[in-house]
Amino acid sequence: MTTSPALPAAPVADQRPHETVLHGKTLSDPYFWLRDQSYPVVDDADILDYVKAENSWFDAAMKPHAKLVETLFQEMKGRIKEADSSVPQKDGDWVYWVEYEEGAEYKKWYRKPAAGGEPQLILDEVAMADGKEYFRLAELSISPNGKLMAYSFDDNGSERFEARVRNLDTGDLLPDVIPGTLSSLVWTSGNDAILYGLANENWRTDNVRLHKLGRPVAEDKLLYKEPDIGFGVGIGKTAADNYIVIATGDNETSEVYLLPADNPEAPMQLVSARQKGREYSVDERNGMLYIHTNDDHPNFRVATASVKAPGDWKTLIPGSDHSYITGLSIFRDYFVIEAREDGLDQVDVRGYDAPLTPGRIRFPEATYVAGLGDNPEYHQDKLRLDYESMVTPDTVYDFDIATGRLETLKVQEIPSGYDASQYVTEWVNLPSRDGKTLIPASLVYKKGTKLDGSAPLHLYAYGSYGYRIAPGFSTTRLSLVDRGMIYAIAHVRGGDDMGRAWYLAGKTTERKNTFNDFIDVAKGLIAKNYTSAGKISIEGRSAGGQVMGVVTNEAPELWGAVLAGVPFVDVVNTMVDETLPLTPGEWPEWGNPITDKAAFDYMLSYSPYDNVTAKAYPPMLVSAGLNDPRVTYWEPAKWVAKLRATRINDAALLLRTNMGAGHAGKSGRWGALHEDAEEFAFVLTQLGVEK
Repeated sequence: MTTSPALPAAPVADQRPHETVLHGKTLSDPYFWLRDQSYPVVDDADILDYVKAENSWFDAAMKPHAKLVETLFQEMKGRIKEADSSVPQKDGDWVYWVEYEEGAEYKKWYRKPAAGGEPQLILDEVAMADGKEYFRLAELSISPNGKLMAYSFDDNGSERFEARVRNLDTGDLLPDVIPGTLSSLVWTSGNDAILYGLANENWRTDNVRLHKLGRPVAEDKLLYKEPDIGFGVGIGKTAADNYIVIATGDNETSEVYLLPADNPEAPMQLVSARQKGREYSVDERNGMLYIHTNDDHPNFRVATASVKAPGDWKTLIPGSDHSYITGLSIFRDYFVIEAREDGLDQVDVRGYDAPLTPGRIRFPEATYVAGLGDNPEYHQDKLRLDYESMVTPDTVYDFDIATGRLETLKVQEIPSGYDASQYVTEWVNLPSRDGKTLIPASLVYKKGTKLDGSAPLHLYAYGSYGYRIAPGFSTTRLSLVDRGMIYAIAHVRGGDDMGRAWYLAGKTTERKNTFNDFIDVAKGLIAKNYTSAGKISIEGRSAGGQVMGVVTNEAPELWGAVLAGVPFVDVVNTMVDETLPLTPGEWPEWGNPITDKAAFDYMLSYSPYDNVTAKAYPPMLVSAGLNDPRVTYWEPAKWVAKLRATRINDAALLLRTNMGAGHAGKSGRWGALHEDAEEFAFVLTQLGVEK
């Protein structure tokens, strides 16, 4: 898909001088003008003309491949059961589930009495999204008595949500409307008030407010205001619904307060004052707090404390070098530890008065992804679990606490057909350049694929915030695998795939490990004859898009195609601008280049936008969202403009900007799937795999 004489000329963005001086260094940013100074409003005619010109260029370049895009889309759609529903789950006096109707983009939410009765439609996303280019339901919260439902939604991708309340007995909407929320909606025990948080001017929740039903929103009481500009505030409830939890923190430090759920205007109780670098979360049972914290081990421990003396923590389960405790869930008669050992998920059920009751849950495969599913009730005789692997479709289990048996409730159905025995999955460890660390990669490919270096390979990674890309199942990737491609996930440092230390080894001053690991995984797969240089397509989104930017600068010869989704590539300019929505909260992850010259120099040494040079770059498809508050649209726009002006070859370079969406791209089942089809068509045509 190189530039063709039949195509119009590619857009060329003006270069307009703009310089910034920081730590004695002058930074030139000739595409600074692509940032609309009235953002989040984007109405500058020059900017919109350029973005639209890039979209037209994308459309023209993809037009010859429209048939392949449609083929891929229909394949992907054919693997999705159109009329589908979730496994019903009891919560109080009701059983809840969601359904997709045939052909529908969005869900419908239902419930029926647990004692028996007719289904009740409680929320219709299809109707709410009708006529809208974008729609996303953010929160749905049922009052403790089951009579009221609070929910919030976004219809432009900006992630500023409007909250409403519905009477479920009558179906009527209450007059209460809360615009601009960015939080959970948490009911008080009295069923007459909701706690929520508003987004501030920098798209951050720094507050908790109490809304009493029927009262003007302007009268809502401010319960908490966070003073640290880098912290964000979340709201939740303990498992027994006794306390409302207000948690504030950034990417490395947290602080928790408790409020009685039946008296939210009471003084808040601090569990333990914030300590830089210490994270913790809290639940409660019978006056005892259960605390999940990394205070004395990076892989976390579980501690207990009395509600009356919440800061006096006593170890219940110590931290371990081998077992990374990822979650703690409290129930009436037992608690559940979720952990990861050697990259593999573990789920342990433990009694309060006995060491193991019934102990670790055993799953049927050697390599898998497993964890707790929807378990809304404090007392549950059965635990709902989710399970999958790279060859096993999503499976919903109930685990019977009394018998220790797994009961299969639902296996993801693939209408067009799927035979797991025709696919192979592998977990391979590949050497990093430091000579000491092995970097894992998860692979899936079709049986019979030649492992002689001739197979094309698609390599995916994220590698930030301790977020793991689990080796789970995907129906969309089958469109690559069934065409003879190997699909691989690089479990690079910066994620927590191999424990908390794995994450810490890829952040701030260790960030380059993430990029090096990705390149080393690719080279390791080449050395093992899974593929060859130039036969590898690569993909990453958001912070994973940053990885794509760095590795295309550093090793462009390895890649046959690049998918960079909403990529965080203008790192320095974003991290020095504390007026941007996420910047202050991001400093613990990346470093603060405003106050720390070493952090500035290090960041500048890898920032993809700042390190574009005159070389041959691989074919690239870059995506953006005009309303994206996480990675602002101008980052990918500036990057593409600089690449086009600087590179010395004419490989395909496409920018697709969603004009009515945000960070997640198009909403709805089929809109998002069509974007996947476009991206895979780009990969297949660039690699010459067009069957």
